[in-house]
Amino acid sequence: MEPITFKPLYMERVWGGRELERVYGRTLPDPMQSFGESWEIVDRENEQSVVDHGPLAGTPLHNLWCDHCEEIFGSGYGGHPRFPILIKVLDARDDLSIQVHPPPRLAARLGGEPKTEMWFIADCDPGAKLYVGLRRGITRTDFEQAIAQGTVAKCVHTICPNPGDSIFIPSGRLHAIGAGFLIHEIQQNSDSTYRVFDWNRLGLDGKARELHVAQSLASIDFDDFEPAMDQPDGENLATCEFFKTAKKSLAAGELIGNPETDKFSIISVVQGALKSAAGRHFGCSHFLLLPRNAAPLTATENSMVLQVTLPVK
Repeated sequence: MEPITFKPLYMERVWGGRELERVYGRTLPDPMQSFGESWEIVDRENEQSVVDHGPLAGTPLHNLWCDHCEEIFGSGYGGHPRFPILIKVLDARDDLSIQVHPPPRLAARLGGEPKTEMWFIADCDPGAKLYVGLRRGITRTDFEQAIAQGTVAKCVHTICPNPGDSIFIPSGRLHAIGAGFLIHEIQQNSDSTYRVFDWNRLGLDGKARELHVAQSLASIDFDDFEPAMDQPDGENLATCEFFKTAKKSLAAGELIGNPETDKFSIISVVQGALKSAAGRHFGCSHFLLLPRNAAPLTATENSMVLQVTLPVK
């Protein structure tokens, strides 16, 4: 089988911009709006990736997962009613809200879904900051006082990463992406985010965006002090029960296939270009699903890719 690609879903965000157009050459839906997110691969009730090329064109990802799971994805993935990985590109031209995702033990009670994710820094402005975890010594009492005073940002640890760096964001970790980042985000299939502070700004509708202070306080890991960007373990960037992400550097002419030939993987082209066995080309910012038993792809120039796989439980 040939690689499967999908039409991106673009999301307007108050903190977004148009880097997807400028850097990646994308055609955005509106010439005047700011788009903060491109949902590249998603299977949710109200957001659905649809195949954009080949004999499966027009088919939703959910149909592939439910009707052709073993044929396309491989065996051993039972128990997931929807495709369990969600992949986005984030264009942050302004700071995102300081937020947290609910941990598994609390998510249902709080009315949300647990969400663990990782960020790969595709590009960033010099000095751009990530807000991750708490400054050492900050207590829950300190944090609650900061909420009341509108000074939450002073409690949050900041990091200035470089392009090519990555960091794992488990459920319960306080975080925000600062202005000046282009990020590939790999995450659980979830859309539950609790905002605890939004820089006292207004949303796209001119009103203050909703905050979720009680849910955030219940979810935050108050022992998570000053985490650093992750150090890769060889090619491996992140491994958890929800996904595994590897960064691979390919020389021109080198092949890349599924790590296990009888199981699928997702490949995002960070730099360079790939070509399929049938001659289809995939340049920078292409995301593709490589079906089980698919022929390997060939790097047509020196390239860097992320390869995401789904652990079998």
